[in-house]
Order: sequence, then structure tokens, then C-alpha cells
Amino acid sequence: MINILIADDDIELCQLLNDYLSQEGFKVDCANNGDAAIEKISINHYDLLILDVMMPIKNGFETLTEIRKSSLLPIIMLTARGDKVDRIVGLEMGADDYLAKPCDPRELVARIRAVTRRTQTNQKIAPLQRYEMNINHVSLDNNNRQVTLNGQPVELTSTEFDLLKVLMENAGKLVTRDTISQVCLGKKLQPFDRSIDMHLSNVRKKLGDFEKDKPRIKTVRGSGYQYLVWSN
Repeated sequence: MINILIADDDIELCQLLNDYLSQEGFKVDCANNGDAAIEKISINHYDLLILDVMMPIKNGFETLTEIRKSSLLPIIMLTARGDKVDRIVGLEMGADDYLAKPCDPRELVARIRAVTRRTQTNQKIAPLQRYEMNINHVSLDNNNRQVTLNGQPVELTSTEFDLLKVLMENAGKLVTRDTISQVCLGKKLQPFDRSIDMHLSNVRKKLGDFEKDKPRIKTVRGSGYQYLVWSN
């Protein structure tokens, strides 16, 4: 059973989401501020966190920052409808996905299943399917979902790992934004959706360039991205 924590100061909304998600087969727990959410995460196992941006004591961004210091727990942020700044900031800080409030519970369920499906499926890869890719000092271990740069571990969120994986699997080839959205976010690409750009920006920052003027990931404007292979 998928275990979810909802962090939102709207007690009525928490109860409504609790009831709906419970009927869908999820196990749900609630916290009404950021500090309470952090404390619950430190002592309980959750498969996903639904995190509201606007909360007292510690807001969603502060809570996300604190959690990311020690955990790669998948996180879906709830943002004010139409507030693109909150969405962009959340993704830049390591959220896996976002949903505008008020949200359609059916869409929330779809997002939850998409995020957790990727995480749980990749944790159950059979030993015979294990493989490791090494390109220009970046090593990606598919079985353990670990990435290293020059032998040093690189902490990626689940979505960032999936994005890097699909690019490295197709190194030297163009991977369209539509493909990345389907594979990494579990949804069709929506007009003006900058989720992919934000996740990719995070990956670029964590890996850096191969050398000066030799980026690891090239943007093909209007089409997608390409993982470049440079000769040593």
C-alpha cells in the first residue's frame, strides 16, 4: 500500500483529500504545518509527500529545503492557481511535480500514481536487468538508482534520475520534450509547462559541464535535449 503524507494547514481540505485518497486505496497521514511534516517524515516511512506552499510556522519552500537535506522522498507541491513563480521555485528546489489549487482529486491521484509507479518500479528491477552507464566520468547505476561524478555520489531526486537516465540511454541522440514528459513525469506535455526545463536545470547544476565550452546536455530549441559524448 502506498503511504502518503499530506502537509497543508487547510484542515478541511486535508480531511477531504484523506477521505478521497483512502477510498482509492492509499494510506494517508496529515500534518498541518511544515515542522510537523518534517517530524513525521523523520520517524515514519512515506512513499510520497503532498506539500502545500502556503503554510504557517514553516512554509512549503522552507519545508522542502529542510527535507531535501536528508531525503529524496518524492514530493508533489500544491501551488496557488496561476502562480507560475511558485511552481518554478518548487521545481528548482527539488520537487518532483506540482498541482494548482484547488485541484481535481482525480488528477491528483493520477499524479501520485505516476510518481510512485516510477519510483517503485525502478526499485524492483530484476538482477538480470542491472546495468551501469559511464559517459565522460558520469556513472549511472540503474539497479541501485545511483549516480556518481568522478567517483563521488550525486544526489538526484527520482524525477531528476529518470530524466538523466533517458538522456544517457540515448546519448548523442535528440530526446524530445514530449518523450521526456511521458517517461519522466508520466503525463503528456502541456503548453507552457516548464517542469522539464526546471528538472533539467537542476541536473545540469549538479553535474556541471564536462569541460569549458563542452556541456553535458545540449538544448535543441523547440524540440528537446541531447546528452553529448565528448572524447577524452
